Amino acid sequence: MRKLENSELERKSIEAFKQSEKTPLILVLDDIRSLHNIGSVFRTADAFLIEKIYLCGITATPPNKEIHKTALGATETVAWEHKENVLEVIEKLKKEKVMTLAIEQVESAIFLQNFKVKKGEKYALVFGNEVYGVSQEAVALCDGSIEIPQLGTKHSLNISVSAGIVVWDLFQKMNWPK
Repeated sequence: MRKLENSELERKSIEAFKQSEKTPLILVLDDIRSLHNIGSVFRTADAFLIEKIYLCGITATPPNKEIHKTALGATETVAWEHKENVLEVIEKLKKEKVMTLAIEQVESAIFLQNFKVKKGEKYALVFGNEVYGVSQEAVALCDGSIEIPQLGTKHSLNISVSAGIVVWDLFQKMNWPK
């Protein structure tokens, strides 16, 4: 077994990325404090051809040296927009017939492994603050909620880890049905 060189990975150019058909997922980041978390989510979004990221509230925006450290250029490929109010973003997406889902531990949440994607449906995944999670107001406005099952003592994951887990799960369910 041999590790592949970067030149062998057939990476898309920025232009090719922008012209590629996107995965019907939108990520909504609300009040994310860590610039490294933001950059990491951009990198995940690039890896899975995510349609767009909304950066809401206090969530920092590119260009930013600290975001760039983990995004490694993904801020140049993934479409993004800053909006002050996450509730307005959720309302806008719902009007556009996008299924909005809080990634949070709430009553009647669907465990990630039990969530079924619907063909032709576009989803917006709402991720909240590192300490407080998705606000109750945002949860109440969303169409539903997905929970990542956890068995340890903490019952919380870093937001960039949560985004990676949920994006990968939905991506593979959309692309490789059983």
